[in-house]
Amino acid sequence: MTFEEYRKYDGLGLAKLIRKREVTATELVEVAVTRAESVNPTINAIIHPLYDMAREMAEKADPESPFAGIPFLVKDLGLEVAGTPLSAGSRGYRDYVSKEDSYIVERFRQAGLSFLGKTNTPEFGTTPYTEPKHFGPTRNPWNIGRTAGGSSGGSAAAVAAGITPLASASDGGGSIRIPASCCGLFGLKPSRGRISLGPGRGEGWSGAVMEHCVSRSVRDSAALLDAIQGPAPGEPFIIQPPEKPYLETLKEAPGRLRIGMSTAHTLGQEVEAECILAVEKTAKLLESLGHHVELAPLPYRREDLTETFLTVICGEVAAGVDELSEHLGRTARPGDVERTNFALAMLGRNFSAGDYAYQRRKWNDISRRLGAFHQQYDLLLTPTVSRVPFRIGELQPSDAEQRLLKLVTSLNLEGVLKARIGPLAEKIFSYIPYTALGNMAGQPSMSVPLHWSEDGLPVGVMFTGPVGREDMLFRLAAQLEEAQPWMKKAPEV
Repeated sequence: MTFEEYRKYDGLGLAKLIRKREVTATELVEVAVTRAESVNPTINAIIHPLYDMAREMAEKADPESPFAGIPFLVKDLGLEVAGTPLSAGSRGYRDYVSKEDSYIVERFRQAGLSFLGKTNTPEFGTTPYTEPKHFGPTRNPWNIGRTAGGSSGGSAAAVAAGITPLASASDGGGSIRIPASCCGLFGLKPSRGRISLGPGRGEGWSGAVMEHCVSRSVRDSAALLDAIQGPAPGEPFIIQPPEKPYLETLKEAPGRLRIGMSTAHTLGQEVEAECILAVEKTAKLLESLGHHVELAPLPYRREDLTETFLTVICGEVAAGVDELSEHLGRTARPGDVERTNFALAMLGRNFSAGDYAYQRRKWNDISRRLGAFHQQYDLLLTPTVSRVPFRIGELQPSDAEQRLLKLVTSLNLEGVLKARIGPLAEKIFSYIPYTALGNMAGQPSMSVPLHWSEDGLPVGVMFTGPVGREDMLFRLAAQLEEAQPWMKKAPEV
């Protein structure tokens, strides 16, 4: 099989060819390896190649499993794959090797996926762009000077470049949906509790994180969620299972949905014209398909991000640095951790336990507010992000900000840091004013690739639904994919 033929198929399509004996799983792995060796030096998506592991897994794969041995990539954050590095984007974990599989990785294996490698991610997954100092930036295949998004940027870039048809991704504040938008892919964040994060984690980022994937087709996303969803022993969250497999729901019409639409910015800032146009075009497409779409007040508030989310995340980063210290056998120093994350950890320690608990309680206020919104509307439609993919390095702290971070972290000036962190946080939240709210509320949310800018850059639109209603999102996504197919669109990298 040539790469040009390989790229025409999604994961389920390739698995069907394996079952029909038109190609073998090992042949597909070799196509993927050749493509990776060709394009990865340009885009820097794969940081830990596992080519021999993929070959061995493909040889042993059950052709009757859902994905029958097709190549797959695992994000290098949170998920343990026994015998492989787990760096979390950090220099401090450069010598860490996983001793066991995470539960979700066991389910990846059972689904028949062959692990080709592990993908790049920002350190600890804390930024919506993938530019870790230890591994270097991941570049967007649609324009290598632009961001692939984050924190699942390596996975999204690899899939967009055609290395694999889907790849694992996780989302604690938008990290599936942001890179899906940047790279012209489909990305759905499941509801809280839909997938086990065990055994190493009961929850990620106080319940904000969910695992899943980025993919070229809706049906690959649905089939993978079928394969990995469900609790494991000791789960802190257990959600009602779906009434039927998600793959089956794609055959059903979504019905006439009530959709509230907003392009307002949570922080009151501007949203780029291309992102607004993407939503407006999607609204017209939805109406042509029989749905009711109307402007609705954005149910998000500025302080949801700048106070509630930020405080909890600072606490979580502090805990992450403490875990790194445990791994190192000594207190982590600025040389072990990027300055920005070291500063976030300092700030997390500067907040009191009461500060943390108070802001965590606010997540309930957000959930109830969004629950009330869904009494009137089935779904909320917004841009996924506020800008088209920006130039690499553009959201990094400026030279002056870097000097300030170095000063305050070197001298432990927590008070100065607390006064200055707001502008740095707003610089990030200005780009992602929508995604994190679904994480705090535990809602399912998806980015759908329905628009490309005049410059040829992908621009996703985001739909967010009530907790537990991934089925509704999948039905709509399948309808939109049929009405306005995107799989044939591919970058030339």
